Formats: sequence, structure tokens, C-alpha cells
Amino acid sequence: MERYSRQVLFNGIGEEGQTKLLHSSVLIVGLGALGTVIANHLARAGVGSLRLVDRDFVEMSNLQRQMLFTEEDAHQLVPKAIAAKRALEKVNSDIHIEAFVEDVSVESIERLMDGIDVVLDGTDNFETRFLLNDACFKWKVPFSYGGAVRTRGMGAFFIPDETPCLRCFIESGGTAGETCDTVGVLAPIIDIVASLQVIEAMKYLVGAGEKQRSTLESFDIWANTHQSISFSQNRPNCPTCEKAEFPALNERSHSQTTLCGRESIQITSSAPFDLNHMAKQLEAVAQVKVTPFLIRAAINETETIVVFPDGRVLIQGVDDHTRAKTIYSKYIGN
Repeated sequence: MERYSRQVLFNGIGEEGQTKLLHSSVLIVGLGALGTVIANHLARAGVGSLRLVDRDFVEMSNLQRQMLFTEEDAHQLVPKAIAAKRALEKVNSDIHIEAFVEDVSVESIERLMDGIDVVLDGTDNFETRFLLNDACFKWKVPFSYGGAVRTRGMGAFFIPDETPCLRCFIESGGTAGETCDTVGVLAPIIDIVASLQVIEAMKYLVGAGEKQRSTLESFDIWANTHQSISFSQNRPNCPTCEKAEFPALNERSHSQTTLCGRESIQITSSAPFDLNHMAKQLEAVAQVKVTPFLIRAAINETETIVVFPDGRVLIQGVDDHTRAKTIYSKYIGN
């Protein structure tokens, strides 16, 4: 317990609470700004098992706020989940950390949530958040929601059968085009939101339910505004917590997805790729960089293809699905 001695001294945790943390398992979806802060706090707190999931790789623009990554990670195009795992294992080698470089989808969510005590949201889009919300309420796993853009943040801790769900507060998830990549973000708001997500998860994991916050928090640290929206009854006819329809679990995953705030379109193949074979295919027509995790092929000054072994392809430098499909067909195949 020496590693956690200062935490154990806090009477809200104590040795009993620390033991509970060490025997807990959490899923962190998204290892960007929020996810890296969340993972860092939970690893240092001694949560015994961390499952990290992210589909993206490290880029230089991430380093301003995504605290587990280095310039070397960006130069080597290391997948975020792998880079985060490596960093956290240097911080706490006593806990178990799993890294998955993949999409969280209707097809994968049940597998990824198997054996998990709490799910924490580090994502950047409401399509995935609604999927996590619906899965958590179906399988009775608490969901720690958080979001941040510019200097604004929002967060809440939802517990199935005890609180409303995310859909009770946010029905559509529209953001008017505002993302970290289009309007920016300051790092301190990330730390604040992620820390609130973590402390609520820790309260739950140690059994301090009477201390659990029962509000959705919204604040802007630049404008100095703050709002707390109290949990009341579930929204009438909520498809998740009232009608148990869980709509996100009944939608098929899209083969083409526009990544939040970036000129990038992801196209998913029904079969995995052999990276060595694909690299040879692309070397004749593009400037290719191969890593153990992906291939990055610059086909011209503005358009780039990134190929992952799980069947995903990012077409970067485009925001038109027709153009993305044309590039995919030309260089990857139909």
C-alpha cells in the first residue's frame, strides 16, 4: 500500500477503499485529451485493470493537451491506445492494462464491456456516446460522461436504475460544428472535466454512493459561468431508461464515418488487411511510411491514406464521401 499511502490516509478511501480500487476494472473509450487525463488519474490511483480503446494515432497537434504522448509517439505514428499503455506501465507496473486499437461499435461494445465495473467517456462524438450510454443502461454498468471544447465543459455520472441517462438531457447531440479541431480547446478545461469524471467513478468503485453527485455540471472557465442541472425523473418516453429500446444498439455500424472536426473519412472493410502486402501495393504510387501498427501513404500534397490491420482506412485531406470512396477504390480496391 506504500504507493497509495497518501490516498489511503483520506478517510473516504482508506485501506478498504483502496482494496476495492485494486480489484476494479474500468473501460476508457477514447484516449485523446479527456481519455489520457482519465487514464493517468486511474492508473496512479491504483484501479486494478484498465481497458483502453481508441481508433486513432498520435499526431503533433495532440501534444498540447493529450498528456500521455510524446513527440516520438507522433513521429512514429503510434496508435493512441498503445502509446497510452506504454506510458502508464512506466507509472504503475502493478496494474493490468489492455490496449485495443479499434472502433467501439455495435459489433464490439459487448466484448469490450465484458467484466467492466465503470465505463468512462473520452470520446469526441455523440454517436459513440449514445452507444456507450445505451450499452451501459442495458447491461447495468455506470457511465461517466464528459465533454469539452473551447473553454466549456460538461459532465455527469449516470447509474442505471438510479439516475436518468444521457438521452434524458441531450437528445440529438448536435454541436453546431464546434469541435476541438474547428474552434480549439484550452487544456485546463480538459483537466477539470476529466478529474470530475474520475472522482465520481472512484466514489462509485469504493462504495461511497452517498457522496455521488446527482447533477449534470456545465461550466465555462473563460467566461466564469457554471450551471448545475439536478437529476430528477427520467425524461418521459426516453428510449433508453424509460422504454428500454436502446436505439444505438439496434443501428448498424456505418462503413463510412466522418471523423469529428477533421478532414478525414474512415472507411471500414469487411476483412482485415495484411500490412506488408498493402505496403508493397502502395509504394508504387505513394510516399509510404510503415509502422508495426499502420501504414501511412501520402498520395499527393493534400491527401493521405492511413491503413490499419483491422480493416479500417482513413482518407485524410477530404471531407467529401464520394471523393473518399474514389480514393479508396483506386488505391485499396473494392
